Amino acid sequence: MDISKLTNDSRRSWTTRREKKARQIAKVQKLVNGQVIPTDKIVEALEALIMPGDCVALEGNNQKQASFLSSALNQVNPDKVNNLHMVMSSISRPEHLDIFEKGIAKLLDFSFAGPQSLRMAQMIEDGTVTVGSIHTYLELYGRLFVDLTPNIALVAADKADAQGNLYTGPNTEETPTIVEATAFRDGIVIAQVNELTDELPRVDIPGSWVDFVVVSDKPYQLEALFTRDPRQISEMHILMGMMAIRGIYERHNIQSLNHGVGFNTAAIELLLPTYGESLGLKGRICKNWALNPHPTLIPAIESGWVDSVHCFGGEVGMEKYVAARPDIFFTGKDGSLRSNRAMCQVAGQYAVDAFVGSTLQMDAYGNSSTVTLGRLAGYGGAPNMGSDPHGRRHSSDAWLNMITGESEIQRGKKLVIQMVETFQQGNKPVFVESLDAIKVGQDAKLPIAPVMVYGDDVTHVVTEEGIAYLYKAQNEEERKQALAAIAGVTPLGKESTADLKQRLRENGVIAFPEDLKVKRTDAKRSLLAARSIDDLVDWSGGLYEPPAKFRSW
Repeated sequence: MDISKLTNDSRRSWTTRREKKARQIAKVQKLVNGQVIPTDKIVEALEALIMPGDCVALEGNNQKQASFLSSALNQVNPDKVNNLHMVMSSISRPEHLDIFEKGIAKLLDFSFAGPQSLRMAQMIEDGTVTVGSIHTYLELYGRLFVDLTPNIALVAADKADAQGNLYTGPNTEETPTIVEATAFRDGIVIAQVNELTDELPRVDIPGSWVDFVVVSDKPYQLEALFTRDPRQISEMHILMGMMAIRGIYERHNIQSLNHGVGFNTAAIELLLPTYGESLGLKGRICKNWALNPHPTLIPAIESGWVDSVHCFGGEVGMEKYVAARPDIFFTGKDGSLRSNRAMCQVAGQYAVDAFVGSTLQMDAYGNSSTVTLGRLAGYGGAPNMGSDPHGRRHSSDAWLNMITGESEIQRGKKLVIQMVETFQQGNKPVFVESLDAIKVGQDAKLPIAPVMVYGDDVTHVVTEEGIAYLYKAQNEEERKQALAAIAGVTPLGKESTADLKQRLRENGVIAFPEDLKVKRTDAKRSLLAARSIDDLVDWSGGLYEPPAKFRSW
């Protein structure tokens, strides 16, 4: 065999992606001014730059949206641009699905579809949208560098200069990840910006990674996703927060953690300077955080509980406060936050002791999902946060505290804590015999059921009844018994008996408030360090500027 004939085929081009990019860019040279696409020419430019069947990454996470570019993509002629393979973190805006109804796009790989979850489920069932996979955020970002590398990236930034350098400010989020994957495999990067300027506060993404910028007709969409008004924190939330602090945070010496979105975790944040202080826990727990700049964390920061916070993204109204606390947050020389959704997902998966989240449904073995009948919401980052990474090798007190066996080769476990009230709004039980996600997945013809957090990763479940220490359960049956014991008057809870609960308490598999020396009568709103948005503003010294919808003045 002549090896030279196999290795030196002069007919093969090794630069097909680069050549395609050059052809596409040449089509818009008469439209653009250097790297700047005129605002009113964006649709025409997209029609020239995007080929039918291209893989297009459109920035749209659960906070920041490339809204101008998504609207422009929705206006292209389907005869010119069609059958696109869309790669998106979050399906958040109507046009994200409009493009599938028009035939502009056909195939979708995504992570989360909360605002469009009803429509998404129907369109998948109707065959209007073909789903490649539903991913966790980190999984989707990883595939950008493997088999889902975009031909086109449509992203958002605050400012750009004439050379295409981008300033993303506090809301950097997933922009660098999308841009890098596209730029370094000869894709085309287009960034919408709020303004062009001669000088940037800092360069977040170099212009050599960016092909075109376009000034949007209005600032990109940005949601205050992680703001929780303390006025809506109930005494039940407070009771559950007290149990979590006493029965989990203190017991396991949790020092690094991620809090999900919810009033249960907001209550914990506001209990640290009061209830936590009374237990003498400051400096012992909750020092390093991977989470967005929650306004409800302000009192804990101001009273000396927090050493560091790394953020997935920014939060509307927190910009001045974050800039004034560089010892706590990751900020640039300009003072503004540098968030990074991909790296914070890595931190949340590997670097923290505990994840504290919630869910809409949980079965008898601890499997949980926010996908309910008729709604295909996806996952977001919860499966990354809410899973035990088997690759972890560094230890901490909390991680080692999860060891229950006696083998010579042992490893710890990340604490995965689910905090749920036994009933949802509308008196729907959270604890169910079978997750709706199973039927939704079948109806959508998904290869696996869209389970958010698998039960074998869950170490603790907290309800208003008590705590189930699932990591202590000897087998699947005892896990089910532990969950039933704290499931209240749900159908699952009614399977438990007083004798069984007592045995589980004695064995330390469950704990009720009295076992933790938590008095139910102490769970009052007066225990919160802040009881309104106005209180949070006061704690911040006026630096926190809440969005109008959260103000009471």
